Amino acid sequence: MKIAIIGTGHVGSTIAYALVLKGLCDHLVLAGRNLAKAHGDELDLQHTLAFCERTMQIESAPIEAVAASDILIVTTSVPLSDHMTSRMELGPANAALFRQLIPRLARNNPDAILIIITNPVDVLTYLATQISGFPASSIIGIGTLVDSARFRSLLSIERQIHPDDLRAYILGEHGPNQFPLFSTASMGSEHIDDNPLHREIFNAVYNAGFDVYNAKGYTNFAIAAAACEVVRAIVYDSHRTLPLSTYLEDWLGIRDNCFSIPVVVGRRGVIRHLHPYLNRTERKALEKAAKEIKARINRLLSSESGLR
Repeated sequence: MKIAIIGTGHVGSTIAYALVLKGLCDHLVLAGRNLAKAHGDELDLQHTLAFCERTMQIESAPIEAVAASDILIVTTSVPLSDHMTSRMELGPANAALFRQLIPRLARNNPDAILIIITNPVDVLTYLATQISGFPASSIIGIGTLVDSARFRSLLSIERQIHPDDLRAYILGEHGPNQFPLFSTASMGSEHIDDNPLHREIFNAVYNAGFDVYNAKGYTNFAIAAAACEVVRAIVYDSHRTLPLSTYLEDWLGIRDNCFSIPVVVGRRGVIRHLHPYLNRTERKALEKAAKEIKARINRLLSSESGLR
């Protein structure tokens, strides 16, 4: 299994470290525009292997030299501003970056599954689906996987139950138009109520990413762990159900869009979409999210040549 990480900033480097500790591949390639940084990570991770149960081949390379990968994890991004208040601020420059990189990566890695981490992730997952030539099942946006994990973690503190024993999703946009799926949320088959306390927890989840960002200037640990869960599902063909951003041709009358719903992930990427029951409040939240995300897609990409 050959995995290439495209972008070796805080997130890419942390994902590489987590992959090495978990032993999730045989061959790891670190590729970035800063070749010296990628080479430094290569050497550091090679030294780390002495403390790991499984060894692997680790190398650094220019992005254009990455080829024949099974999984491409795309984290490359323009630099974050010191006072960013919305992931959409990264949109125009990152869309232009994707227009340069994704077609070449697709040509050189025709059998790969793409995992998109770069923000704004829903818009860029849509763009990657359009310009890669890959089937939509091979393009996976990390979406609300971290948001859902944060939700479960905070609920677990309140309910005093391990987060892995909670079934609670946040769907929609990885951003302001996300919403909690309370109608099917449960712990040991006991329903998790939609009440003021749990809404307060959801509000904390919505702000959590920026809380971390404002405290240290970036987020890296949770997103790295989330990326590894997606990689594990692909590597072991485990058919895990995860809330991820995926292209939707048509669902509930929502067409040609990209946002997070529960999907089943295996060796071929997204094996199938799941369609959970939505109550009236959740249906309205989904429709609002879809409308806003599509408006963002159209606004950001309308000037991109060849994308219609």
